[in-house]
Amino acid sequence: MRDIAVVGFAQTPCVRETDGTTNGVEMLVPIFHEVLGGLGLTKTDIGFWCSGSSDYLAGRAFSFVSAVDAIGAFPPITESHVEMDAAWALYEAWVKLLCGEIDTALVYGFGKSSAGQLRRVMAMQLDPYLVTPLWPDSLGLAGIQARMGIENGLWDERAMAAVAARSRSAALSNPLAQLSGEVDADELLALPYVADPLRRHDCAPITDGAATIVLAAGDKARELCDRPAWITGFEHRTDTPSFGTRDLTTSPSAVAAGKAAGADGVQVAELHAPFTHQEILLRQAFGLGDDVTVNPSGGVLAGNPMFAAGLARIGEAARRIHDGSAAKVLGHATSGPLLQQNLVCVMEGRE
Repeated sequence: MRDIAVVGFAQTPCVRETDGTTNGVEMLVPIFHEVLGGLGLTKTDIGFWCSGSSDYLAGRAFSFVSAVDAIGAFPPITESHVEMDAAWALYEAWVKLLCGEIDTALVYGFGKSSAGQLRRVMAMQLDPYLVTPLWPDSLGLAGIQARMGIENGLWDERAMAAVAARSRSAALSNPLAQLSGEVDADELLALPYVADPLRRHDCAPITDGAATIVLAAGDKARELCDRPAWITGFEHRTDTPSFGTRDLTTSPSAVAAGKAAGADGVQVAELHAPFTHQEILLRQAFGLGDDVTVNPSGGVLAGNPMFAAGLARIGEAARRIHDGSAAKVLGHATSGPLLQQNLVCVMEGRE
């Protein structure tokens, strides 16, 4: 197999609401300039472009096609799109690189959650015949999962509050985070519920934003980056969408993806956990001990741009390789309801 690495990463600030349209162009142009400029590349140097977004979130048909305006109409490009988190677009680009058709790829994801009612929009990913017509609230569904874990003794509300407090504290070092600060778990536990047993700090915030990653193969990666984040394992798995046939207190797809990708021995893990209890669940699924640094960026609890947050987790993990602070890292992304689909990207640095 070809050696393929993450060589560049950029993202917008995570904000509650941005001005402009929902096609993503305004968010994408600045980060395209940032990531390409940092690598000394131009748009014509990119062999393949792949994106992740959702027309349901944008509220308009073919919003992802409009976003291509951020690249430009000429010269012609090779482009693709996934209607889910852009981490899966990264996987598509990785496969294309493995095939030897190209040496570079740029992947991007964007989402403007403030444009609609996210808790209602997320119901569109559920069973279209039996569940979506009931319009279940996404926070209510997560509350059911959290309650099941509490009743099974897998976590409690204090452990969930501790995750939120650690996330806010870690985000102090992340200038792009939406939420940060030193908070006390007891203080958080005194706040009211939004969907028992979830409080507001247990849920990722509404966020507008975008992220982009550049992949390169072999000598091209070494040319572009002093310390490339070489992808040594990349897998994704899915569980059934039927809630009645799933054990919501665990995630078989996360366990399987982690094992297949080689998650053992990672020093840093960026987990795409939109709810505090899901971070605990994922730590258990991947077998991450106390010696593993989890979400040093603050994670999605500090900023959750839909359809870019999973890609950003891989980018944030890759940064630890680029700056030499870690030798082996894990980036995780999820899509679908209640951790139904899970993707794991393991990266390593080489001297």
